[in-house]
Amino acid sequence: MVLVVTVISVGVTPPAKPTPAPSPKTQPRRATRLAVLGDSTAVGLGDPLPNRGGWRGVGPLVAEALGITEDGYLNPSFTGARMSCVRTDQLPQTIAHRPDIALVVVGMNDTLRPDFNADAIAADLTAIVRELAAVGTTVLPVRFHDHSKVFRLPPSLKRALSARVTELNEAIDRVVETEGIACLNLDTLPGAYDLTVWSVDRLHPSELGHRMLAEGFANLAAAAGFEVPQPVSLTCSGGVEPSAAAHFGWLVAKGVPWLWRRGWEFLPYAAVIMWRSFRERVG
Repeated sequence: MVLVVTVISVGVTPPAKPTPAPSPKTQPRRATRLAVLGDSTAVGLGDPLPNRGGWRGVGPLVAEALGITEDGYLNPSFTGARMSCVRTDQLPQTIAHRPDIALVVVGMNDTLRPDFNADAIAADLTAIVRELAAVGTTVLPVRFHDHSKVFRLPPSLKRALSARVTELNEAIDRVVETEGIACLNLDTLPGAYDLTVWSVDRLHPSELGHRMLAEGFANLAAAAGFEVPQPVSLTCSGGVEPSAAAHFGWLVAKGVPWLWRRGWEFLPYAAVIMWRSFRERVG
C-alpha cells in the first residue's frame, strides 16, 4: 500500500511592521529672563517715552514680545560703551541675572576710536558669548550696517568709516561662525537705510528703527526655540515723536559735542585712508 502525501505550500504574509509613532514636535520654551547689553542703541536712544520718562528702545519691545515681566528684564547698557565695556562692566551683572536670552548691541563706538583693534573686539565678544553660554544663555549679537550710507560724510571720511565697519563685522563674523550662534544682520534688514528708521541725529534708530530691531531679534529667538506670544508690531505707538525744537536741543546739547569728540579721535585714521586714496589716484 502506498501512502501519498500531498504538501500544499501556503504563502504566509508576515505581520506588518508597526508604523512608528511620529516624534513629537519640540514645543517652544518660554523665556522668563532677558538681558540687553551694549551702547546707546541698547539704552534705547531715539525712542523717547512720554513725559520725559527716559528711553524705551529695542529691549522692552523684545521683552514684551517674549512675555517677560519687569523683574525678568535687565539692561545694564550705557551710552558710549565699547565691546570691552560690555565684557568688563556689563557681563558680570548679566551672568548674575542668568538670562535665557541676551541681546548684544555694541561695536560702533569702537569704530570711531584711535585704538580700534578688531582682534581684541573678537576676543571680548568670544568671552561674552562663552561665559553667558556657560549659564545657559542664548546670545544674539548684531553685525552692523554701513553707517556711512545714513550719516552723510565727505567721500574720504565715508570710505574710512565703511572700512572700519567692515573690519568690525569681520571680527563679529569670526566669532559667530566659531561659536555657532545666530546673529542679527542689520545690513540686510528690509528698509534699514530708509531715513524714517533713523532719528534726527542719524546715529540712533527712531522708534520704527527700534521696532525693526526688536522684530529681528524676536524672529531669531523663535528660530532658537523660544515662544514669542506677542509678535512685535511695526506700528509706532507708546513713544513720542520728537518735535523740531527737541531735535535741535538734542543736537546742540548732545549730538554736536559727541561728534566733535569722536571726530577728532577718528580723524587720524581717516587721514591715512585719504592719503592711501590719493596715492592710488596718482599711481
